[in-house]
Amino acid sequence: MKILHITLITAALLAAGTAWSQEATIRKNLAERIPQLQQIDEVSKTPIDGIFEVRVNGADIYYTDAQANYLIQGSLIDTKQKRNLTEERVDKLTAINFAALPFKDAFTIVRGNGKRKLAVFEDPNCGYCKRFEKDLQKINNVTVYMFLYPILSADSTEKSKNIWCAKDKAKSWSDWMVRDVPPAAASCDASAITRNVELGHKFKITGTPTLIFADGSRVPGAVGADQVEKRLE
Repeated sequence: MKILHITLITAALLAAGTAWSQEATIRKNLAERIPQLQQIDEVSKTPIDGIFEVRVNGADIYYTDAQANYLIQGSLIDTKQKRNLTEERVDKLTAINFAALPFKDAFTIVRGNGKRKLAVFEDPNCGYCKRFEKDLQKINNVTVYMFLYPILSADSTEKSKNIWCAKDKAKSWSDWMVRDVPPAAASCDASAITRNVELGHKFKITGTPTLIFADGSRVPGAVGADQVEKRLE
Protein backbone atom coordinates (compact mmCIF):
# COMPACT_ATOMS: atom_id res chain seq x y z
CA MET A 1 0.00 0.00 0.00
CA LYS A 2 2.87 2.35 0.85
CA ILE A 3 4.49 1.77 -2.56
CA LEU A 4 1.17 2.47 -4.31
CA HIS A 5 0.75 5.66 -2.28
CA ILE A 6 4.22 6.88 -3.24
CA THR A 7 3.59 6.01 -6.88
CA LEU A 8 0.36 8.01 -6.94
CA ILE A 9 2.07 11.02 -5.35
CA THR A 10 4.90 10.80 -7.87
CA ALA A 11 2.43 10.63 -10.77
CA ALA A 12 0.54 13.63 -9.43
CA LEU A 13 3.74 15.66 -9.08
CA LEU A 14 4.80 14.75 -12.61
CA ALA A 15 1.39 15.77 -13.98
CA ALA A 16 1.54 19.06 -12.09
CA GLY A 17 5.04 19.68 -13.40
CA THR A 18 3.96 18.97 -16.97
CA ALA A 19 0.96 21.30 -16.66
CA TRP A 20 3.18 24.07 -15.26
CA SER A 21 5.69 23.56 -18.06
CA GLN A 22 2.96 23.73 -20.71
CA GLU A 23 1.53 26.90 -19.21
CA ALA A 24 4.98 28.50 -19.02
CA THR A 25 5.62 27.63 -22.67
CA ILE A 26 2.28 29.07 -23.77
CA ARG A 27 2.82 32.30 -21.82
CA LYS A 28 6.37 32.73 -23.12
CA ASN A 29 5.64 32.01 -26.77
CA LEU A 30 2.47 34.12 -26.97
CA ALA A 31 4.17 37.06 -25.25
CA GLU A 32 7.05 36.92 -27.72
CA ARG A 33 4.93 36.42 -30.82
CA ILE A 34 1.86 38.54 -30.04
CA PRO A 35 2.66 41.70 -28.02
CA GLN A 36 -1.03 42.18 -27.16
CA LEU A 37 -0.91 38.91 -25.20
CA GLN A 38 1.96 39.74 -22.88
CA GLN A 39 -0.42 40.02 -19.90
CA ILE A 40 -2.28 36.71 -19.68
CA ASP A 41 -4.72 36.28 -16.78
CA GLU A 42 -5.01 32.51 -16.91
CA VAL A 43 -4.09 29.43 -18.92
CA SER A 44 -6.25 26.35 -18.38
CA LYS A 45 -7.06 23.03 -20.02
CA THR A 46 -10.14 22.53 -22.19
CA PRO A 47 -12.11 19.30 -22.77
CA ILE A 48 -10.07 18.84 -25.97
CA ASP A 49 -6.72 17.09 -25.49
CA GLY A 50 -3.83 19.42 -26.31
CA ILE A 51 -5.97 22.55 -26.54
CA PHE A 52 -5.76 25.23 -23.84
CA GLU A 53 -7.88 28.22 -22.95
CA VAL A 54 -6.05 31.54 -22.73
CA ARG A 55 -7.87 34.28 -20.82
CA VAL A 56 -6.88 37.96 -21.07
CA ASN A 57 -8.45 41.29 -20.09
CA GLY A 58 -10.68 39.58 -17.56
CA ALA A 59 -13.03 37.80 -19.92
CA ASP A 60 -11.51 37.66 -23.42
CA ILE A 61 -11.09 33.99 -24.38
CA TYR A 62 -8.70 32.45 -26.92
CA TYR A 63 -7.55 28.88 -27.53
CA THR A 64 -4.10 27.54 -28.36
CA ASP A 65 -2.01 24.37 -28.53
CA ALA A 66 0.69 23.36 -26.01
CA GLN A 67 3.40 25.20 -27.97
CA ALA A 68 1.27 28.26 -28.77
CA ASN A 69 1.97 27.76 -32.46
CA TYR A 70 -1.66 28.46 -33.30
CA LEU A 71 -4.22 30.82 -31.80
CA ILE A 72 -7.97 30.29 -32.19
CA GLN A 73 -10.58 33.00 -31.62
CA GLY A 74 -14.19 31.82 -31.55
CA SER A 75 -16.66 29.62 -29.74
CA LEU A 76 -15.93 26.13 -28.44
CA ILE A 77 -19.09 24.06 -28.95
CA ASP A 78 -19.91 20.78 -27.21
CA THR A 79 -21.81 19.05 -30.02
CA LYS A 80 -23.01 16.14 -27.87
CA GLN A 81 -24.60 18.32 -25.21
CA LYS A 82 -25.32 21.19 -27.62
CA ARG A 83 -23.61 23.71 -25.34
CA ASN A 84 -21.57 26.79 -26.21
CA LEU A 85 -18.73 26.30 -23.72
CA THR A 86 -17.12 29.64 -24.56
CA GLU A 87 -20.35 31.55 -23.99
CA GLU A 88 -20.92 29.75 -20.67
CA ARG A 89 -17.37 30.57 -19.58
CA VAL A 90 -17.71 34.26 -20.47
CA ASP A 91 -21.09 34.44 -18.70
CA LYS A 92 -19.47 33.05 -15.56
CA LEU A 93 -16.50 35.43 -15.77
CA THR A 94 -18.68 38.50 -16.32
CA ALA A 95 -21.34 37.63 -13.74
CA ILE A 96 -22.12 40.50 -11.37
CA ASN A 97 -23.09 40.28 -7.71
CA PHE A 98 -26.60 41.66 -8.09
CA ALA A 99 -27.07 42.33 -4.37
CA ALA A 100 -23.90 44.43 -4.30
CA LEU A 101 -25.05 46.86 -7.02
CA PRO A 102 -25.27 50.48 -5.75
CA PHE A 103 -29.05 50.76 -5.99
CA LYS A 104 -28.96 54.25 -4.44
CA ASP A 105 -27.60 55.41 -7.81
CA ALA A 106 -30.58 53.99 -9.70
CA PHE A 107 -34.29 54.77 -9.67
CA THR A 108 -36.91 52.04 -9.59
CA ILE A 109 -39.86 51.18 -11.79
CA VAL A 110 -42.23 48.72 -10.10
CA ARG A 111 -44.92 46.78 -11.93
CA GLY A 112 -47.39 44.41 -10.27
CA ASN A 113 -46.03 42.80 -7.11
CA GLY A 114 -42.44 43.72 -8.07
CA LYS A 115 -41.10 40.39 -6.81
CA ARG A 116 -38.80 39.73 -9.76
CA LYS A 117 -35.67 41.88 -10.02
CA LEU A 118 -33.87 43.36 -12.99
CA ALA A 119 -31.17 46.02 -13.32
CA VAL A 120 -30.70 47.89 -16.60
CA PHE A 121 -28.00 50.27 -17.82
CA GLU A 122 -29.38 52.61 -20.49
CA ASP A 123 -28.52 55.76 -22.40
CA PRO A 124 -31.51 58.08 -23.02
CA ASN A 125 -30.36 58.71 -26.60
CA CYS A 126 -29.99 55.02 -27.45
CA GLY A 127 -32.48 53.93 -30.12
CA TYR A 128 -32.17 50.28 -29.09
CA CYS A 129 -32.97 51.31 -25.51
CA LYS A 130 -36.17 52.99 -26.66
CA ARG A 131 -37.20 49.85 -28.50
CA PHE A 132 -36.38 47.77 -25.42
CA GLU A 133 -38.37 50.10 -23.14
CA LYS A 134 -41.49 49.63 -25.25
CA ASP A 135 -41.10 45.86 -24.94
CA LEU A 136 -40.43 46.17 -21.22
CA GLN A 137 -43.92 47.61 -20.76
CA LYS A 138 -45.25 44.08 -21.34
CA ILE A 139 -43.37 42.65 -18.33
CA ASN A 140 -45.38 42.47 -15.09
CA ASN A 141 -44.52 41.66 -11.46
CA VAL A 142 -41.03 43.11 -11.71
CA THR A 143 -38.88 45.76 -10.07
CA VAL A 144 -36.56 47.44 -12.56
CA TYR A 145 -33.51 49.26 -11.20
CA MET A 146 -32.69 51.82 -13.86
CA PHE A 147 -29.07 52.96 -13.99
CA LEU A 148 -28.71 56.02 -16.22
CA TYR A 149 -25.62 55.35 -18.31
CA PRO A 150 -24.93 58.23 -20.74
CA ILE A 151 -22.10 57.09 -23.00
CA LEU A 152 -23.23 58.26 -26.45
CA SER A 153 -22.95 62.05 -26.29
CA ALA A 154 -22.91 65.17 -24.13
CA ASP A 155 -26.65 65.47 -24.76
CA SER A 156 -27.08 62.00 -23.26
CA THR A 157 -25.48 63.30 -20.06
CA GLU A 158 -27.71 66.39 -20.07
CA LYS A 159 -30.88 64.35 -20.54
CA SER A 160 -29.77 61.90 -17.85
CA LYS A 161 -29.25 64.77 -15.38
CA ASN A 162 -32.70 66.19 -16.15
CA ILE A 163 -34.31 62.79 -15.64
CA TRP A 164 -32.37 62.11 -12.44
CA CYS A 165 -33.31 65.50 -11.02
CA ALA A 166 -37.00 65.26 -12.00
CA LYS A 167 -39.57 65.12 -9.22
CA ASP A 168 -40.77 61.76 -10.60
CA LYS A 169 -37.75 60.07 -12.18
CA ALA A 170 -39.64 57.01 -13.41
CA LYS A 171 -42.33 59.12 -15.11
CA SER A 172 -39.79 61.45 -16.71
CA TRP A 173 -37.89 58.44 -18.03
CA SER A 174 -40.96 56.68 -19.42
CA ASP A 175 -42.31 59.90 -20.93
CA TRP A 176 -39.11 60.31 -22.91
CA MET A 177 -38.29 56.70 -23.79
CA VAL A 178 -41.82 55.51 -24.61
CA ARG A 179 -43.76 58.69 -25.50
CA ASP A 180 -40.97 60.96 -26.88
CA VAL A 181 -41.73 63.72 -24.38
CA PRO A 182 -38.36 65.41 -23.63
CA PRO A 183 -37.40 65.69 -19.93
CA ALA A 184 -37.80 69.17 -18.48
CA ALA A 185 -34.66 71.03 -17.43
CA ALA A 186 -33.85 70.36 -13.78
CA SER A 187 -30.87 70.60 -11.48
CA CYS A 188 -29.71 68.72 -8.39
CA ASP A 189 -26.79 66.61 -7.19
CA ALA A 190 -26.35 64.32 -10.20
CA SER A 191 -23.06 62.74 -9.13
CA ALA A 192 -24.81 59.34 -9.26
CA ILE A 193 -24.61 59.50 -13.05
CA THR A 194 -20.84 59.91 -12.95
CA ARG A 195 -20.61 56.96 -10.59
CA ASN A 196 -22.79 54.90 -12.94
CA VAL A 197 -20.42 55.55 -15.84
CA GLU A 198 -17.44 54.58 -13.68
CA LEU A 199 -19.28 51.43 -12.55
CA GLY A 200 -20.11 50.52 -16.14
CA HIS A 201 -16.48 50.87 -17.15
CA LYS A 202 -15.48 48.65 -14.22
CA PHE A 203 -17.94 45.97 -15.37
CA LYS A 204 -16.93 46.49 -19.03
CA ILE A 205 -20.41 47.54 -20.09
CA THR A 206 -19.72 48.86 -23.57
CA GLY A 207 -23.22 49.14 -25.01
CA THR A 208 -26.79 49.91 -24.06
CA PRO A 209 -29.11 48.51 -23.05
CA THR A 210 -27.32 46.02 -20.81
CA LEU A 211 -29.52 43.89 -18.55
CA ILE A 212 -28.36 42.31 -15.30
CA PHE A 213 -30.53 39.64 -13.71
CA ALA A 214 -30.78 38.58 -10.07
CA ASP A 215 -28.55 35.55 -10.68
CA GLY A 216 -25.74 37.87 -11.80
CA SER A 217 -26.01 37.04 -15.49
CA ARG A 218 -25.99 39.84 -18.01
CA VAL A 219 -27.53 40.24 -21.43
CA PRO A 220 -26.39 42.98 -23.82
CA GLY A 221 -28.77 44.41 -26.37
CA ALA A 222 -32.47 45.06 -26.88
CA VAL A 223 -33.82 41.57 -26.24
CA GLY A 224 -37.53 40.92 -26.59
CA ALA A 225 -40.08 40.63 -23.77
CA ASP A 226 -40.24 36.84 -24.19
CA GLN A 227 -36.51 36.51 -23.57
CA VAL A 228 -36.69 38.79 -20.54
CA GLU A 229 -39.55 36.68 -19.15
CA LYS A 230 -37.54 33.50 -19.66
CA ARG A 231 -34.55 34.93 -17.80
CA LEU A 232 -36.67 36.31 -14.97
CA GLU A 233 -38.23 32.89 -14.46
